[in-house]
Amino acid sequence: MDNPAPARVGDRLEDALENRTDVEGEIHRGEAARPLRSRLIRTAAWLCITAVSLYLVAPALLDTLASWRSLAELAPGWVPVMLGLQAAAVVSLWWLQRIALHRPPWFAVATSQLAGNAMAKVAPGGGAVGAAVQYRMLAEAGLPRARAIAGLTAANLLTLAVVLALPVFAIPAFIRGAVDRSLAEVALGGFGLFVLLFGAGALMFALDGPLLWVGRLAQRARNRLRPKAVPVRELPARLMRERERILAAVAPRWKAALAASVGRWAFEYASLLAALAAVGSTPRPGVVLLAFCAAQLLAQLPITPGGVGFVEVGLTATLALAGVDTVDALVATLAYRLLTYWLPLPLGAVAAILHRRRFHSTGRGARV
Repeated sequence: MDNPAPARVGDRLEDALENRTDVEGEIHRGEAARPLRSRLIRTAAWLCITAVSLYLVAPALLDTLASWRSLAELAPGWVPVMLGLQAAAVVSLWWLQRIALHRPPWFAVATSQLAGNAMAKVAPGGGAVGAAVQYRMLAEAGLPRARAIAGLTAANLLTLAVVLALPVFAIPAFIRGAVDRSLAEVALGGFGLFVLLFGAGALMFALDGPLLWVGRLAQRARNRLRPKAVPVRELPARLMRERERILAAVAPRWKAALAASVGRWAFEYASLLAALAAVGSTPRPGVVLLAFCAAQLLAQLPITPGGVGFVEVGLTATLALAGVDTVDALVATLAYRLLTYWLPLPLGAVAAILHRRRFHSTGRGARV
C-alpha cells in the first residue's frame, strides 16, 4: 500500500493548535488513545536523543559560554543598538500576528507571543508547544478560537516562507562580495537584500505565475536530488493553497503583513551585524546572512530545546568561514544568543504572569 501524501505545512500547524485546545488540561484524543507505556517509551527515546546531542555539541557550546568574560570587550555603544534592533524584530512579529489575528489588543498579542516563545525554547516539541501556549493565552484573552488558529497558522507560514527564501538572496552576495567591507557597506548590502526579498514576496502574493514557477523549480530540483523517492507532483498547487490560506487571514493588509514579516528577520539579522560590529568585525553581508539563515534553521531542530548547542556551533563555524576571527566569532555568537535565546526566557515568564493577572483577575476574556 502506498504511503499517503505528506500533510501540508499549514495543515500541520492548524492540527497542532486544534489538538491542544487547552495545553494544561486537555490531551489530544490520539494521545489519550495511545497506551501509556508507548508514550513513556517515546518520551524516553526523545530524552536520550537530546542527551546524546547535547553531549556531542557540549565542547563547542562550553567554549562559547566560556567566552562570557570577553563580553566586556564589546564596544559599549553597540549594546543598546543590539537591544533596540532585537526589540524592533519582536515588535515586527507582534505587528504581523496582530494583522493576521484581526487586530486584537496589543497587550494580548505581546504577552502571549513572549510566553509562547519562551516555552518553545525550553519544552520538548519546540515551536508546536510554543504555538499551543500562545493559542491558549489568546483564547483566554477573548479571541475566538477559530480566528486564533487561522491567524497563528498564517503568521507562522509567512515568517517561515521568508526565512526559507533568505539563502536564495544571500547566494549572489556570497559569490560576488569582497571580504573587507566597511560597516556602511555591510548595512547597505543587507538592507538591499531585504528590499529585494519584499519585492519578490509582493510578486508571489499578487501574481500566480512567479509562485507557480518557483514551485515547479523546487519540485524539479527535489525530484532530481532524490531520484529513488516517490516523486513530488503537486508542489506548485500546494504553494498556491498555502498562499490563499495566508491571504484569507491577512487580506486586505497583506502588504503590511509582508513588511512586518520581512522586518522581523531584517531587524534580527541587523542585530547579528551589530554584534559583529561590537567586536570590530565587518564581514561580507551575504556570508553573514547565510550564517544567520543556518542559525534559524538549526534553531528549529527538535532534538535540543531551541536548537541550543547546534546554533552556537553552526553560527560560530559559519562566521569563521566568513572571515571573522575565531575569538570574535565566539563573542559575537554569545552576544547574539544572549539576546535571542536567553533573554526571552525571563521575559516570557514575566509576560505570562502579567497576562494571567490581566485576564484572570476579572474571570473573563478581554473584548476584542
